[in-house]
Amino acid sequence: MFEQLGLIGCGLMGGSFALALKKAGLVKRVVGYSKSPSTTDRARQMGVIDVEAPSALLAVAGADIVLVAVPVAATEATLKSIRHLVTPQMLVMDVGSTKADVVQAAHRALQSQIGSFVPAHPITGREVSGVEHAEAGLYEGRQVILTPTERTLTAHLRRAEELWAALGSRVTSMAPEAHDAVFAAVSHLPHLLAFAMVHSVIQQEHSDQFLSLAGPGFRDFTRIAASDPKMWRDVLRANRDEILAQSRHFQQSLQAFEHAMQARSDQPLEDMLTLASETRAHWRMGAQRKGQA
Repeated sequence: MFEQLGLIGCGLMGGSFALALKKAGLVKRVVGYSKSPSTTDRARQMGVIDVEAPSALLAVAGADIVLVAVPVAATEATLKSIRHLVTPQMLVMDVGSTKADVVQAAHRALQSQIGSFVPAHPITGREVSGVEHAEAGLYEGRQVILTPTERTLTAHLRRAEELWAALGSRVTSMAPEAHDAVFAAVSHLPHLLAFAMVHSVIQQEHSDQFLSLAGPGFRDFTRIAASDPKMWRDVLRANRDEILAQSRHFQQSLQAFEHAMQARSDQPLEDMLTLASETRAHWRMGAQRKGQA
């Protein structure tokens, strides 16, 4: 049980975390801050937070747990603004989609208090943003990746593991650089491709007609292109090198498919399609067994 959560960023991710802690009976009081006063006010009206703070620093005052739920590009400035109230007893986490840059930012911002910081990446979210979409069950059954720094206190890492597990999440720890390499392949590049697909269609002369005739396949493939552009701008820039490396792998695969389409025999194309289809079907069944879509 935590006495007080200091919530910096009362949007979808932060708001859902506060609601989840409350539902699980893991926190007595939530003090929240967002750059937009209307967001903080809405969070209070919804019961996401109990008290509105006028600054990030005052949201942290008296807290024994802090969640920084801001765009990754704002992590360093946010941590720097609260550093003077961070104590060795305080657990501080984030929910950013990239981790190597966050860890570097935390070292610069928190300095001697870096031991309190446990970087976290919950593998969940929605295409819509804002506290009005927050839900207590957002993290239930989802993976949470922790990427502790070499100076993260073991006690805080254990508290973070126990906390996320209590919210129904499956917790894994890995190095920040390994995290960014993995998620460049399975999250960041797919988002880039979805954005690029929509961009490719709307740049064409008859784009309105194309979109009016598009069906479930296009809808499902491009669903994540409706995600927050500013958030994904930050993610794509923060993990640029790993994403570009994955983009080169994808381009090689796409060229292989194009060559197979032009070949005299149908077999190379069918073999490639079969391998991808069977791999995807097997992965989906495994995810469903673990309760994750």
